[in-house]
Amino acid sequence: MNLNHPDFKLPVIGVDIGGTTIRCGRVQDGRIVSSLHAKVPRTDAPGVVLETVSGLIKELKIDYVAGIGVGVPGIVDIHRGIVYDVENIPSWKKVYLKEELERKFMLPVHVNNDANCFAIGERYFGYGREMDDFVGLVTGTGMGAGIIKDGHLLPDQNCGSGEFGIIPYLDKTLEYYCSGNFFHVFYGFSAEEAALLAEVRDPAALEAFDRYGRHLGAAVKMVMATLDPEAVIIGGGVSRTFRHYEKAMRQEIMDFPYAGLAGKIKILPSCIDNIAILGASALCHEMAVRATETG
Repeated sequence: MNLNHPDFKLPVIGVDIGGTTIRCGRVQDGRIVSSLHAKVPRTDAPGVVLETVSGLIKELKIDYVAGIGVGVPGIVDIHRGIVYDVENIPSWKKVYLKEELERKFMLPVHVNNDANCFAIGERYFGYGREMDDFVGLVTGTGMGAGIIKDGHLLPDQNCGSGEFGIIPYLDKTLEYYCSGNFFHVFYGFSAEEAALLAEVRDPAALEAFDRYGRHLGAAVKMVMATLDPEAVIIGGGVSRTFRHYEKAMRQEIMDFPYAGLAGKIKILPSCIDNIAILGASALCHEMAVRATETG
């Protein structure tokens, strides 16, 4: 990857639209040089949320911004930049986000889902800089994945690839057992609280991480069987407790039918702060690189 590409030297705006908070940053040379955030308005009017997003961008925009990248927790028509059924924003059933923001700011806008933004952020700023084939697995309030193949996001139509969380597993789905909600549902505390308890060898917390690690190991085996990546990079809130469930997760992976792959695959927790904003901004870099490669 040519990180000296001239477009990487220009600032871009990265926007992370979460379920409760909108975060926005101006990114240059791989660093967030300025950032703002606002609560997602609770309203039935989709335009109100859009105005909040636009207001943050307007405050951060400077004359020579090269583009805007936006990550959302939902399904996205990436070609037209239309977002559907955004998680925790009921009014956003179908929003022409790319069209609206390009009209307002006269800049190229790229929209994708949050898991894909995580993966492309890792590709440009994290462990993925050294890898051409990996999966960015997000384990937070939900579970999703972004797929990097041959150095780029795997092209699809609606950001539907990598939705491992919806795969049936045991009596529910992978997401039910592999997201942060696992700790709340089965033990009544958060992953962060479990980590504090695990430090003092609390039996319930240790059991929780052992069970969680085995469920996540099952998810990683499904990733291995379908994509055979060089690595799985884990992000999201639960990734910060990685050392507490790593052993159980790796034990679960060792019964993978192809034993050589089980010992070969790299599994790493993300080490990048503010990866959601950086990942959204990296959408602009990705499109610049693709344009260069296709002539």
